[in-house]
Amino acid sequence: MKNSGSRGMYFEEFEVGHIIETPSRTITESDVMRFAALSGDYNQLHTDTEFMKDSRYGERIAHGLLGLAVVSGLSSRLGFAEGTAEAFTKLDWKFRNPILFGDTIRATFEVIRTKKMSRLGGGFVIFKVIVFNQRDEVVQKGTWTALMKSKP
Repeated sequence: MKNSGSRGMYFEEFEVGHIIETPSRTITESDVMRFAALSGDYNQLHTDTEFMKDSRYGERIAHGLLGLAVVSGLSSRLGFAEGTAEAFTKLDWKFRNPILFGDTIRATFEVIRTKKMSRLGGGFVIFKVIVFNQRDEVVQKGTWTALMKSKP
């Protein structure tokens, strides 16, 4: 099975057990503030240093959905769905630990199931996704389901 590149993988190329690892990316204060502006989520957890000093974390934390969005972007950099993904159809997600400002995250995508859907011109690929920080702590995890095209 080819891993990544400028051309996406077709449904038939995904094999159960295959693991793809993304590059990493550091989450900055600027990322968090831009995400707050984009989403409208200015919760004190993310934006108020003084409020968070006495919290269980002792500092501001990134939005969980920002972490999820960054992982989506990191996976797209690999190219395995480029031009062959029809739809992102399902997400089952857990936010296990906070992503702190300055944390560097990366993810692994493991193919755990495939389901041919001839009438849709391809099939579903279910990935187990685990997001790690620079200390190899799991910060987020779950499953993503994508509808991928079949080979022409």
